[in-house]
Amino acid sequence: MIEAAAFRTEDLPVADRFGVWCERLADLTAPMVMTSDHAADYRAKARILQLGAAQVWPTALQPIRCRRTPGLVRRSAPELYHLSLVLNGTFDIHQNGEHGVHRRHDLYVVDMSRPFDCGLVGGHRLAGIGMEIPKALLPLPESKVEKLLARRLPGRDGFGALLAGFLTRLSANADGYRPADGPRLGTVLVDLISALFAHALDAEHELPPGTHRRSLTLRIRAFVQQHLHDPQLTVSAVAAAHHISVSYLHRLFETEDVTVAAWIREQRLERARRDLVDPVLRTTPIHEIGRRWGFAHPAAFSRTFRSVHGVSPTVYRRKQFQPGPTTLQSP
Repeated sequence: MIEAAAFRTEDLPVADRFGVWCERLADLTAPMVMTSDHAADYRAKARILQLGAAQVWPTALQPIRCRRTPGLVRRSAPELYHLSLVLNGTFDIHQNGEHGVHRRHDLYVVDMSRPFDCGLVGGHRLAGIGMEIPKALLPLPESKVEKLLARRLPGRDGFGALLAGFLTRLSANADGYRPADGPRLGTVLVDLISALFAHALDAEHELPPGTHRRSLTLRIRAFVQQHLHDPQLTVSAVAAAHHISVSYLHRLFETEDVTVAAWIREQRLERARRDLVDPVLRTTPIHEIGRRWGFAHPAAFSRTFRSVHGVSPTVYRRKQFQPGPTTLQSP
């Protein structure tokens, strides 16, 4: 499991809840002046995941207002960027002369070494995923990033969608990783944030080659996952969609255990296998499941599936739903 710590105010005496939450939030980010209409019985929870030098913390909390005053900045100015993905609620931020209002699926960034004022709009609870990123980890200069402070960064498309997907999957499956995975996941996080910022600033040319290469690979992987249903999804089509040559696409994947074509085939087969053992799809014809995941010809689907699982899709599904010890279990 990734190094993690969980905290819920409901585990504390009512009178202590808001004060302790403010202390925990200050320890995680930086000292702030915090107020809330719900301070008498404040409800909030967070899980802090350590990804190398970066931290990710899924949270849900009642309305609160947080201010980093000039005086607090003079006393403590951590060289951190705080980013958040809003999952529910509306958040407004004032920093660096900008005012941003952020809603579901939006991303935003603030500089913890500068004054700001932020808080929930309305009485709804906020759910989101916060990130604390040391400035030194990002390859873009601070003078560039300051142009993004408090601005809305969309989380539904492009690198924003990749970052949002990474964060939600990580939050849902953190227990499935080993401690050694933390720093590697931190590298992925920083690459995605760097690519998002560079795209928003039209400064992709300023990314180091390694960051650019890794972020392009992540974008290609996401593209493939979104187009597995298309039987025309070939190695050539993937390369063309990203304006690169087939040979360069192969070089991007040369550190993997399989070729690009084999990886696409593996992803299709895994999606089909999940559908075969899904009780909701029990009556869906097998050829339709194969076609749903890019296998245009039933015979090719059956042959490919058998080569990996040792039995045909028909037998695999039948064994799944047979009573008794021979039932296959979905991993």
